[in-house]
Amino acid sequence: MEEVKAPMAGTILELLVAAGDTVEAEDELLILESMKMEIPIEAPSAGTIGAISVAEGQPVQEDDILLTLE
Repeated sequence: MEEVKAPMAGTILELLVAAGDTVEAEDELLILESMKMEIPIEAPSAGTIGAISVAEGQPVQEDDILLTLE
């Protein structure tokens, strides 16, 4: 299991995946808005989306766990 963490503080703008989805390395998982910029968060490796720990509109801090990849 691999944890995908927030690279910086911001707000979850859009979730692009759901639990159980299969993704490839570098697929976009969600969009993080920080300092009025939209930052795509990509899968670090191929796998299946496990638990999603955030919701759209939720604020996050740097290093918060966004989701797990199995």
